[in-house]
Formats: sequence, C-alpha cells, structure tokens
Amino acid sequence: MLNNLTDTEEGEGGPNCQGDGNPKESSPFINSSSASDVEKSQQYNGKNMALFEEEMDNSPMVSSILSSLANYSNLPQGSKEHEEAENEEGAAPSLGTLMGVYLPCIQNIFGVILFLRMTWMVGIGGVFGSFIIVFMCCSTTMLTAISMSAIATNGVVPAGGSYYMISRSLGPEFGGAVGICFYLGTTFAGAMYILGAIELLLIYILPQAAIFKMEGLEGADMEAAMLNNMRVYGTIVLSFMATVVFVGVKYVNKLALVFLACVILSILAVYAGVIKTAFEPPVFPVCILGNRTLISKGFDVCAKVIERDNGTVTTKLWKIFCDSEFLNATCDEYFANNNVSEIQGIPGVSSGILAENLFGYYLEKGDFLEKRGISAMQDPEAVITNSNRYVLADITSFFTLLVGIYFPSVTGIMAGSNRSGDLRDAQKSIPIGTIAAITTTSIVYMSAVVLFGACIEGVVLRDKFGEGVDGNLVIGTLAWPSPWVIVIGSFFSTCGAGLQSLTGAPRLLQAISRDSVIPFLKVSTHTYTYKVTSLALRCSALDRCVFGHGKANGEPTWALLLTASICEIGIIIASLDAVAPILSMFFLMCYMFVNLACALQTLLRTPNWRPRFKFYHWALSFLGMSLCLSLMFICSWYYAIVAMVIATCIYKYIEFAGAEKEWGDGIRGISLSAARFALMRLEEGPPHTKNWRPQIMVLVSVDAEHNVEQPRLLSLTNQLKAGKGLTIVGTSVVGTYLNNHAEAQQADQSLRKLMETEKVKGFSQVVISSNLRDGTSHLIQVGGLGGLKHNTVLVSWPRTWKHAEDNLRFRNFIEVVRETTAASMALLVPKNIAAYPSNGERFTEGHIDVWWIVHDGGMLMLLPFLLRQHKVWRKCKMRIFTVAQMDDNSIQMKKDLITFLYHLRIDAEVEVVEMHDSDISAYTYEKTLVMEQRSQILKQMHLTKNEMEREIQSITDSSRGSIRRKNPSNLRSQQSSGEPAGVSVEEKPEEEVQLIHNKNATPTSPTSPITPAGGVATPGSEVQMTWTDKAEHQAAAAHPEQGGVKDIFNMKPEWESLNQSNVRRMHTALRLNEVIMKKSKDAKLVLLNMPGPPKNHMGEENYMEFLEVLTEGLNRVLLVRGGGREVITIYS
Repeated sequence: MLNNLTDTEEGEGGPNCQGDGNPKESSPFINSSSASDVEKSQQYNGKNMALFEEEMDNSPMVSSILSSLANYSNLPQGSKEHEEAENEEGAAPSLGTLMGVYLPCIQNIFGVILFLRMTWMVGIGGVFGSFIIVFMCCSTTMLTAISMSAIATNGVVPAGGSYYMISRSLGPEFGGAVGICFYLGTTFAGAMYILGAIELLLIYILPQAAIFKMEGLEGADMEAAMLNNMRVYGTIVLSFMATVVFVGVKYVNKLALVFLACVILSILAVYAGVIKTAFEPPVFPVCILGNRTLISKGFDVCAKVIERDNGTVTTKLWKIFCDSEFLNATCDEYFANNNVSEIQGIPGVSSGILAENLFGYYLEKGDFLEKRGISAMQDPEAVITNSNRYVLADITSFFTLLVGIYFPSVTGIMAGSNRSGDLRDAQKSIPIGTIAAITTTSIVYMSAVVLFGACIEGVVLRDKFGEGVDGNLVIGTLAWPSPWVIVIGSFFSTCGAGLQSLTGAPRLLQAISRDSVIPFLKVSTHTYTYKVTSLALRCSALDRCVFGHGKANGEPTWALLLTASICEIGIIIASLDAVAPILSMFFLMCYMFVNLACALQTLLRTPNWRPRFKFYHWALSFLGMSLCLSLMFICSWYYAIVAMVIATCIYKYIEFAGAEKEWGDGIRGISLSAARFALMRLEEGPPHTKNWRPQIMVLVSVDAEHNVEQPRLLSLTNQLKAGKGLTIVGTSVVGTYLNNHAEAQQADQSLRKLMETEKVKGFSQVVISSNLRDGTSHLIQVGGLGGLKHNTVLVSWPRTWKHAEDNLRFRNFIEVVRETTAASMALLVPKNIAAYPSNGERFTEGHIDVWWIVHDGGMLMLLPFLLRQHKVWRKCKMRIFTVAQMDDNSIQMKKDLITFLYHLRIDAEVEVVEMHDSDISAYTYEKTLVMEQRSQILKQMHLTKNEMEREIQSITDSSRGSIRRKNPSNLRSQQSSGEPAGVSVEEKPEEEVQLIHNKNATPTSPTSPITPAGGVATPGSEVQMTWTDKAEHQAAAAHPEQGGVKDIFNMKPEWESLNQSNVRRMHTALRLNEVIMKKSKDAKLVLLNMPGPPKNHMGEENYMEFLEVLTEGLNRVLLVRGGGREVITIYS
C-alpha cells in the first residue's frame, strides 16, 4: 500500500529529522490519512455515488482530491528552511529560468581553472590539443545535461538535485554510493577553490604575506615553502569560511550575485583585451637568454651591457650570471655563449602567433621554458648553473594530466537541478537553463583556447605563475583595462565558489543521511536541546541521522563539521594541480550514473517514464556514460580505480546492512527484465547434467501460532546450498483464501523470519487449501516459475506416524513420495531431523557414509559433496558403501567404483559389502506377522483416540503375564524404545505393540471377538498380545536360533498365511539394517536409497514399517530418491 504524506513528512525520527523513513514513496492519492474521518464522511454524504460507497474508506472521490493531485509536493526540508522561517510562511517558489538555473550554472561552471590554468593548458597542450580537451569535456557535460533534463522532467524532483535523481532512478545502493562520491567531489571542490584563492593571494596580490619566505630558495626548498604557505593560509581561510557558513548561510546566498558579477566582468575584460590587441597590443616584454625564458625579477634591462656616457657598462643581468660587474669577469658558460633578446609577451591577435602555438609542448619537471624558433649554443655535457634565474616547469606535463586539471572547470551543471524546489516551473526551467548555460560556457572556453593561442606568446602561456612577465597573472596581461580586474575578480569569484561548495556539500550529506540508506550515518537514541528565543526546544531522535540533524533553522551542523574536516585533507595536499584530478573522478562518476539512469529508464520503457523533455535518446546517454568512464581513466587511472573502489564498497555496504527502500528504481526494472529474459531462456530445454543443481522445495508445517515445527530443515537446506540454486520454503494453511488470508500472511512472515535467521536465501510460499494434502500437492505442482522450478523436495520424516491420531500425516507423506516420483523430482527425507546440527555447530571429525544400493542418477554422490562445502561438515570424510550379491565380483566392483569416483573428482573411501543369501529368520516372520496383523486391526478399529488408548492398555495388561510365561527365555527389562541421544522426549515413539492373532480368529474387534455364526467367542478365538521392545528385537535378530527355533513349530501356520512379498521386504530391511549398523553406527550422517512406495494404497503402513526397520538404531539418516535423471557427470 502507498504511504501517506504525513508519514513522510515526519519520517522515522519525528519532524526534526525528516527523510524517507518508510520504504515506499508517499502519495496523497490513496489511503491518505491527512483527511480526518469527519472530512471523509462529508465527502461521501451524497447519494449520487452510492454504488461505490463501500469503497469510500480506501478510494476517495476524485472531486475531493483534485487539489491535492495538482499541487502535490513531496519535498523534504530544503536548503532554505531558515529563510522560509523569516519570510512569509508557505511562499510559493518564484525563481524562473534565468535567475533559478541559468545564472547559478554560469557561476558554478566558470571558476578557478579558467583564470589560473587555462592559459598554461593552451601553452602546454597547444591550441589543437587543448581544443580537443575542451570539446571532450564540454560534450560530456552536454550529454549529461540532456540525460539530467529527461530525468528532471519525469515528475516532481524535490530539492536534492543529482543525488535524488540518481537514487530514485538507480536505487538506494547506487544512489548512496554515487551520492557519497558526489559529496566528496563537492567537498574537494571547496578545497580546490580555497587553494586557488590562496595562490592568487600569495603570488599575485600580496606576496609579502608569505609566512615561509621563498626568496633566495630554489628547487625543492622553494616548492616546500610554497606548499607550506598554502597549507597554513588554506587552513585559516577554510576555518573562516566554515564559520561564515555556520553563522549565516543566507548572507552567502545573497552575495551569490556579487560573486557572479565578478566572474562575468572578468570574462568581459578578457574579451575586451583581445579586441584591443588587434589595434594596440599591451607592452609585456619577456627576456630570453638564448632560447631560455628568464625570471623578470632581479634586473631592469633585458641586456648584458648598455651604452652609457660613451661607454659600455654591464647591467644587473650581467651581475647575476658573472662573478663581477667588469667586462673581463668570468661568466656562466651558457650566458657567455648566447645572446639576450626581448620579445613581446602579448603580440596580439593579428600577429600570426597562432601557428606557433598550434601544437603541444610538453615538459618534464625542471625543464627550461624555451622559445621556439630560436637556436642556442650549449654544451650538452656542461653543468647547469644559475637555474633559479630561469623559468622552469614545476611539474611533468602530459595530455592526460591536462584533462584531469581542466575537467573541474566544466562541472557545476547540477546547480539548477539542486534548486528545483525553488523554481516556479522546474520541468521547464531545468532543461532550458542548464543546456543554455553549458552552451554559453562551452563557447567561452572554446573561443578562449583559440584566442589565447592567437594573442599570447608561447613561453608566456607555458609560464604558469607569470614569472617572466613581472609576476603578473598571465590571463591578466591580456585583460583590459588592467590586470588587476582579473586578479581581484577571480579572487572574489573563487572565494564565493568555495563558500558555495561548503554550503552545498553538507546539505547533500544531510539529504543522504535523512534517506537512512547508509547505516554508519545513523546513531542510537540521543536527545538534542537548543536555545531558541529563550525557549528550550527538545528533539529526541530514535536511531536517526546525526549528519541529517541540523540547527533549529535547519543548518546541517555536524555535516558541516565533517565537510570541513574532509576539505582540510585537500588543503594539506596543497597543490591545485593534485587536487583537481581527485574531484574530477568523483564528478565524472556522478555524471556517468546520471547518463546510466536515463539510458536504463529509456531502454526499460517503464510505464512511469514519461519525461516532458523529448530531445533525448538512450544512445546519447550511453555515449555520455562512455565518455565519463573514458575521461576517468584518461585523467588518472589510479584515482579512477580508487574512486570506483570507494563507490563499490559503499554499494556493497548499503546492500549488506542498509535499510530496504522501494523507490521504483531502474535497477529493479533491470532485475525484472533480466529475470524475464533468463526465465524465457530456461524454457528452451532442461539443463545439462553439468549445470544441474538441487533446486529445493522445503515442505514445512506450522503450529497454531504459525511457527515452523521443524526449523532444522532450514539449517540442513542452508548446508546443502553450496550448489546455490533455487530455494522455496513452502507450507499450507487449512481454510479458504477469503477467511484465512491473514493467517497465511502470518505464516509467511514466520517463514521469512526463520529463513533470515538460518541465512537461507530464497523465497517463501504459503498456500491456503481445504486440507493439508491438497495444499502440499499444490506447492509441489506450482512452485517456481517457468524454467526456474524446483527439482528436489525436502520433507521431514513423520516421526509419530504410529500414533493413530497421526494416521493422516503419514499417508500425506506417502502421497508426497508418490507425487515427487511422478513429477521426476528428487526427494530428500531427513529422519530424526532434531538431531541434525545447526549452522553454528562444527564437526571436527567423523564420516558421512553413503550406502549406494541402487543407482539414482548420482544424487547420493552429489549431496555429500555439497554438504562438505559447508563449514559444519567440512572436516567430515566421505565413505561410500555398496552391496555385492553372491554372483558379483566384489574386488572388481571396488576397482570400478574407485575409478568412477576418480573421474568424478570426489575423494572418498570405498568399501564393498558382501551380503550372502541366507534363510529368512524366525524373527523376520514374526516381525512381518505383527506388521500385517496390526495393519488389519487398526484399519477395522473405528474408535476415538481415548477409546483406542484404553483398549490397547487393557489388552497389554491382560496379556503381559501370559507372554512372559510363554517365552521366559526372552524376558528382558523394559527399556525405552525412543530415538538415540539428542532427541527430545516427545520425539520418542511409543513402545511397539504387537498383536498376534490365532490363525482361526476373525479380527473384527479385539475386545469383542465373535464367531462367524454370531455366537459367543470361544477361547481359541481370543486375541492375544505380545509386548516386544527394541532390545528384544535386536537379541532375536542376533540369535534367531534361540527362542526362535521353538517358535518355528509353534507359529508355522501363521507364517504360511503371510504375504511372501512383505516377508522378503522385511528380510531385506533387517539384513541391510544389520549391515549398516555394523559399518555406520558412529557415522555423523548416513545417506541411503529410499525404496519406492507401494503402487496402490493397500499396505501403506507396511511401507512405513519397512523404512522404520531399515533405519532403526541410526542417529541421523537422509533417505534419498533420485529424480530419474543423471545429476553428476565425469565430463568437464
């Protein structure tokens, strides 16, 4: 049933911890409790709809809910709860496409990479390579935006942005994993923006503020000093920004337009500068020694000597490379052999420099920035000196590195969807605004690549920190009217972007936590207290999210603290070039799953997939997903693997321990489609012998409280499931579906709970039938679906079958045996199931004995192998016994069996037991006679349970003395004939009552025997009773000549009237039991072939007696019947 809106608003933890507390989405449509009973009665007090009045409680009138349908909103508490508290309550969303989507996306896409690394990327990768990078990244975001637009317009998208869309499209596992990755990406983006702001501050705005001085240092020392400065100032700025976010996010939101204005003005200044270079290029000279670029600081004139007062004097540059200022000084060899030249850093758009910058110029760390087209004199073997006077490459550059560094500059496309709760028409604004913003930024980026390559000298482009142009920001040298426009504008926009990241990341974590899909984001019961306007507001959260919890105004306090802590990791890394690829991984993974969600929804064609945005296709989504995956490995294969491992671990963790959610996601649709496809494939034919595995139908019974009576059956099922396969646990409820549906549901819950306890993965099935026999038959017939049906039935031995009141139960059991045989299904019957081990027990030694008497397709070989895969039976060894008759060559049989097991790859000890023909003992005849006479008497006794007990007891008392006088040599102390140790008292069968008739007696009734003529019974026709216990049976079987020889002469007439087929069967059962007891009495488990049932219903009690005799004295027995096909093969 669908849950109501009120439940979703409060969730599991009350109003202050809102989220998806229920497994299903809320709806105001059906069974909504938002309307009171009085309101419902008012809605239906008319008589026009009397035909539907019986359904009024469940199905409301359309006229009464149209308003709810039209204005339905399932929004969680959004990111502006504190603002809503200050404004008019219930103010409608008012943002349009421009202010709500387009401008926020523009602000988030344009960022620090454009101002600090774009020119360097063009210089290193060349115009052609950089254009490819920009085109790939922009194409990826455009395809992602198309997929996102389709998802966002497929119904109401609450605030939560990409996380909400992915989780509701791909399920809680994917949603939680990708949500965490998107959160980490947003958090590291904050670190990247902060590092960019510090770089602008310490290099271009206020170099004197450096705590660790870099002047005079070179190489690793200067790099370490720079990184330490970044760490110290980055931590300070991060603390300040976190405080600002904690104190007043509303001010950050209100300053967003200011930060956006800085970005737009900076970009316009660059374009204005490009236009100006066509007429009047700015003067930014670059000094070149040979072909190496010199650092501009430390000298004023780009020359070795100058003419002054009719004389030649040396310059500061001379003093840098020579040991004195005189012309005869000893100078650096490279300085002496090469000339100094000055080139224009910004030659202008009409200078033709584009051809020189067209292709890439990748550098190793420490390489000189050299001017193309200028030759230099240098000795390859000469020692390089004064390297700190040249502009050097600070990192090794390559194409994939540029992709990783650049990609963060195209992220931010989710800004519009994140504000969906504030949009006037989200389904219209999100596609238009997002695609327009990506189009605008893509045009800017692509044009910037071409314009930078056409306007700026290559050595200046490759000069990452502007050391050759007086320490100016390279893009700033191109700007008009001043480089400071770019420096100041980019600094404020970077700070604003950092604040936006620190604002958005905690809210994303809050949304994930409130969904309650990741258990480690939840804590136990706590009570929180806040002081709000001198009132104490208390919120008790039961098992709710600490990271989903916020201040009284809704701010996620703990989530902000965690975000700042993770952000500090990026600050400690301290390198913008190292942090950028990290967040690229997380954003790319998020975008990849957005594309996957759209593609799956499109291909599955679910009825609910009806997006208003029509310009999408599954092929575009797959292309976008492929681009995202490719870019992840292009950027950094090891970062990509780490990101995937993180996402996989979170996915498996949610799958293993997370709360179950039903969001109608696409993964469930995939499962349904895949299951349908697989089932259709299975219908093509029966599985090959190599693919055969036990698909088990477990038949259990439930008591009056709907608890399973044989829980160890499921333990055995778990131990057998090393072969995997299907498991169905079924039971029957007596009654009709309409009257007993609730009982069936309770029984189903009981089955599910026990399956979870015993760790049995499968399905439960409960049928309601007029009687248990039909219900069991229905389960066997209709269990499973299509080709995925059970091929094995597991049912417990009816331990109380001898009780008169359980007469129906053992007949049902025999019917199960017949039906499984008719259906060509295997049958497993564990006897004494209560003695079987639980899943927590371990056998450290012992044997699993297989008595292979008749061929059953290999079931007896396969089952021990499966059992030994489980930790309970792993230490047990397997023994296989087979029986040889008089005509068999037992030696050759053993060799053949060893060879067969070798080919089957099964390790087992082999023994061939020889059973010679022997005369049928007197005990066998006596046992058969007792069995047949008891069967006849019980069939003709139509007594109640109490009458039958009194009758048997009176016969027992009257005959016990005469029995002892008749057979004094067989007197034994009465012992309990219960099952072996480990069985509870109530499982022990009653003492065996043997009724022996006189041959001439008519067994109509043991209490009132009558003559055929109807006269009074004679003493010769009186019924006698013989009382025999288990010990007596064993003694008689072991010594048939004692006491049995005398009975041969006393009872010969009775033997002649016996059914000889029954005698032979009893003889076989006794002989086999004797041999099995001798060899396998101490075995942990005995498996043997189960004889088939009688073809007609006569003699069913005899069949049960044969099985009882066959397994008598054994602790654990598993009777096995094959399904009529081979289940194990020697071939690979």
